[in-house]
Amino acid sequence: MPFGKAPKRKTPKEMREAEREHAKRVALKVLRKAKKLAGASGVKLSDWEGEFLGSVEERLETYGRAFGDPEKGSPSSSLSIRQTVKVKEIVAKASGKPRKSRFRRCAG
Repeated sequence: MPFGKAPKRKTPKEMREAEREHAKRVALKVLRKAKKLAGASGVKLSDWEGEFLGSVEERLETYGRAFGDPEKGSPSSSLSIRQTVKVKEIVAKASGKPRKSRFRRCAG
């Protein structure tokens, strides 16, 4: 850089923390979008789905992650793999898209 000081490089720990914070913000944004979309479209979420969204959002705000077992997702993600799938299903339900089958029939 020709002028001034060179920017301070972040340590690996700071980079991991920044990545976790980013994942937390993204997950919270998706959860709030799902709630807003369900409310705007008039789709009635089941009691379980509403409770799920609320509890996941609460855990994200409290702990920064919604799961504790490292085998259920990557260390830098805020939602586990299953939670991500469920949130996507709720968003699809709220937007009126048909539910995708997880099991596809192979043409044989």
